[in-house]
Amino acid sequence: MTTADRPARVLIVEDEPKLAALLADYLKAAGYDTARLADGREVVPAVKADPPDLILLDLMLPGRDGLDICRELRTFSQVPVIMVTARVEEIDRLLGLELGADDYVCKPFSPREVVARIKAVLRRSARRAEQPEAVPGLVIDEERYSASLDGKPLDLTPVEFRLLKTLASNPGRVFSRDQLLDKLYTDHRVVTDRTVDSHVKNLRRKLEQANPEREVIRSVYGVGYKFEA
Repeated sequence: MTTADRPARVLIVEDEPKLAALLADYLKAAGYDTARLADGREVVPAVKADPPDLILLDLMLPGRDGLDICRELRTFSQVPVIMVTARVEEIDRLLGLELGADDYVCKPFSPREVVARIKAVLRRSARRAEQPEAVPGLVIDEERYSASLDGKPLDLTPVEFRLLKTLASNPGRVFSRDQLLDKLYTDHRVVTDRTVDSHVKNLRRKLEQANPEREVIRSVYGVGYKFEA
């Protein structure tokens, strides 16, 4: 519940005053500090000025849409975000998570449920923070099978995710194609070593889309591939 010996601070972004006050009361009772905003245009400047430990972000806000806010937040911050909305269409759920949200709560909800979700997300965030960042700017979330580079989410297939995780786990080490194949497929299917080349090509393309200035996967002629920190 605490971050660096202080209560975790939750930024509540909600334009319904009664609901925002109710959430703040429940969070304070659970031991959290809170701050509140009602206008979407104020969120990004507030986070840059004083980053919270978690953001409870309503989807429908005056001034700026919650999904648009989440998209910009992920360009400079990995602060946990829980999206809150009354819109239950599946596309909205998927879009919110693809933009880097850590969880999704639909209205109407129980404030106790929201507090429980916040506790769970903060625990996951704390575990990630304890893990050393082997590659600057690269965040790999094994629980959600997701990754981001320099704040931009990477849309990876399961095989590409395992490939990235393997290479990034030991920057500078050269992995042969056979070693990578052993990590990529859990069903022991028979594939050629050139399959690795295809996956590396696709992974490189997605990493370059996130940051064209960085080349993090290098080929080692006649051997395999390595990850540059």
